[in-house]
Amino acid sequence: MAIIIKTEHEIELMRKAGEILAKTHEELKKIIKPGISTYEIDKCGEDFIRSCGCEPSFLNYQGYPASICVSVNDEVVHGIPSKERILQEGDIVSLDAGVIYKGYHSDAARTYGVGTIDSESVQLIEVTKQSFFEGLAQCRAGNHINDISKAVFGYVTKRGYSAVRDLVGHGVGAHLHEEPNVPNYPKLFKGPKLKPGMVIAIEPMINIGSYQVGWLNDDWTVVTMDGSRSAHYENTVLITEGDPEILSRAEGLEL
Repeated sequence: MAIIIKTEHEIELMRKAGEILAKTHEELKKIIKPGISTYEIDKCGEDFIRSCGCEPSFLNYQGYPASICVSVNDEVVHGIPSKERILQEGDIVSLDAGVIYKGYHSDAARTYGVGTIDSESVQLIEVTKQSFFEGLAQCRAGNHINDISKAVFGYVTKRGYSAVRDLVGHGVGAHLHEEPNVPNYPKLFKGPKLKPGMVIAIEPMINIGSYQVGWLNDDWTVVTMDGSRSAHYENTVLITEGDPEILSRAEGLEL
């Protein structure tokens, strides 16, 4: 599939999807506390998305059985919500969600501490979030995808962390996953040139330990192979003639 340059109309629909997604994450942030089940988080997210007249991007996508990916501690991404999985004091939890508005997607992820967390986990979450913004700074027309990848990778490795390699960011639009792939580690080639109208999801998945990951028997949940904690931060980004625009945001809400 070729890289799709979005029209102004498509971009406006994606802005709306992104605004609703940002508000969804804000609603989820409010309920993160010890004792809540990952099922309750998923239900809250799906109910809010539908209350806004939208559909969750993830529900039944390639068979995924929930609306919000809820990944705890050493789970990197795609954790399946469950009534039996209860968040505990000191956990960290990554929430990945998508919204469909009038046929167009937005995709974003956040990682939160549950109650009081240790300083190592605090730093992991902060470094992961900042690595996104390091990549974002390279999102200028004329640069290449590999400039984003090098920026994310360089920032986290200098701080002693590792970037997951088996999963990458991607284009977003009428489909949840479009070209191009956006790795969080550099490759030997520059990758596609960034052009105005491209929309991509930049999503660092950063581990305290090794970058190596594996899949659980549910065929969805990705975990670190060494059991170390992982954090995830993602936004949907529009390439413009000037500064990039984060589409998965809402006025007055913190990124």
